[in-house]
Amino acid sequence: MIEADPTLPVIRTSRDFAATPEQLFRAHTDPELFARWVGPDTTATRIEHWDASTGGSWRYASTHDGTEYRFRGCFHDVRPDRIVQTFTFEGDPDGVALETLWFEDLGDGRTRLRTQSLVDSFESRDAWLRSGMEVGVNDGYAKLERMIIDGAV
Repeated sequence: MIEADPTLPVIRTSRDFAATPEQLFRAHTDPELFARWVGPDTTATRIEHWDASTGGSWRYASTHDGTEYRFRGCFHDVRPDRIVQTFTFEGDPDGVALETLWFEDLGDGRTRLRTQSLVDSFESRDAWLRSGMEVGVNDGYAKLERMIIDGAV
């Protein structure tokens, strides 16, 4: 589920996985695992820098049809139940989002992953939604689900 908050420039997502919170946390903090699942099926991702610790930073490049797109951010708080980070598409360096991810244990080996991305304006939020973000999120999480089933996470 992806939804735009009608009163704030926020995008929220929620998805349940047949995985433990620890597995989802690792998939979001291990650079090799992250590169395998993030983004649309039509892209390949290369990690350029990755320090998934409180105060650390990250940068990666995704390639689609021979064109590279770079993304970067800082990890503000990294702990097993929550990650707080910034996210910037380098093609729009002024468009910084503050993202929070929560790993909610549902029991029986299931976890709900909730995310919230706060941007600086409704115009920026709506541009993110028009950018194909939904395809990237849905494709990426489908790849992550397959990796969990295959035992890669």
